[in-house]
Amino acid sequence: MYRTIGEGGYLPKIKLKGVIMEDFINFKKSSMFLIFPTCTFKCDKESGSQVCQNWSLVKTPTQEFDVDMLVKSYLENPITKAVVCGGLEPMDSFDDLITFINHLRDKDDSTVVIYTGYRADEIEDKIEILKNYKNIIIKFGRYLPGHKPHLDHILGVNLSSMNQYATRIENEK
Repeated sequence: MYRTIGEGGYLPKIKLKGVIMEDFINFKKSSMFLIFPTCTFKCDKESGSQVCQNWSLVKTPTQEFDVDMLVKSYLENPITKAVVCGGLEPMDSFDDLITFINHLRDKDDSTVVIYTGYRADEIEDKIEILKNYKNIIIKFGRYLPGHKPHLDHILGVNLSSMNQYATRIENEK
């Protein structure tokens, strides 16, 4: 996760499938979109067929990204106003997710949106950790085929299944 840059110095790295510098689809504000690289494909397993819209990402090479450069790129972009973490499953790369949030919070309190297919009861331990940070929104719920999309008012975008919803995580500091 870190590489040495001299005596006692470390440069944090996280693994991602990629970065979209300006995304206008996944949140009501223009966002940097981080594409996280792992998933257990719980949606596919529970539905009994391949329903994941992100299957093509599996073949995309995973790369290491310098966290400080990601934060700097985000902060220097006059268009982006939030960061969205999605891709495959950010909660399955939780250490990298927290590394990014920590480095962003050292400089800025912008909204961070985390798209997860987990239900809240499945990741209570991770939610408790995320409560230590300001301006965190989590979109919960697996994709269920055959549902009609609905507008989520917190995200300001349509979600694919009626069981999916976003909530703002309350900071407990």
